[in-house]
Amino acid sequence: MRPVAPYPSGMTTSPPTRPATANPTSRFERKAAKADAKSAPAVRIAENKKAAFSYHIEERHEAGMVLQGWEVKALRLGKVQITEGYVVVRDGELFIIGCQINPIRTTSTHVTAESARTRKLLLHKEEIRRLMGKVEQKGFTLVPLNLHWRNGRVKCEIGLAKGKAEHDKRDTIKDREGKREVERAMKQRAR
Repeated sequence: MRPVAPYPSGMTTSPPTRPATANPTSRFERKAAKADAKSAPAVRIAENKKAAFSYHIEERHEAGMVLQGWEVKALRLGKVQITEGYVVVRDGELFIIGCQINPIRTTSTHVTAESARTRKLLLHKEEIRRLMGKVEQKGFTLVPLNLHWRNGRVKCEIGLAKGKAEHDKRDTIKDREGKREVERAMKQRAR
C-alpha cells in the first residue's frame, strides 16, 4: 500500500519549518519564544563563597533588588562585593545590608552615590512570612549567596542558613583537601 500524499508534489513528510532566526508570527510561536527566553541561564555577577563555608544552607530563594541607575551600571562592570552582607526583615519587608556596590567614575555628577546603602529585596508576601517565622523561631539567618542577571534584571539569591560550628568548618576544609588530593592522584595516574 502506498502512503497518501497530504502535501503538494507528493511530499510524505511534514512541510518545511521556518528557520530559527525568523520572527515568530503566530501566537504559539511567540509564546514558545518567550518561554525559551525565560529559561535562559543566569549570569553571575558576584558570589558569596564565605556564606557556603560559614553556614549550612537549608533553602534558597531568588529575590529581586531595588536599585538605582548608577548601581546597575556598576554591576554591569562587576564592581560589587557581598561577602559582608546579610539580610534583615523590617516591617514585613526584606533588606540587604552590607552589600557594597562601588560607583564608577562615569556616572552622573548630580547623583550622590552611597556605596553601602541598605537595598530592598523583592519577594512574595507568603515567602517573606514563612522566612520570618523560621528566622524568629528556629535560629536561622538569611544570607546573600550571589547576585546574577535574569532576563535583564538583577536578582539576589538568598539562603536560609544555620551557622556551622568550628569543627564543622574543619571538616569542610578536610573534605576539600581530600578531594584535591584524589584529583591530583587521578591526574598523575592519567599521565
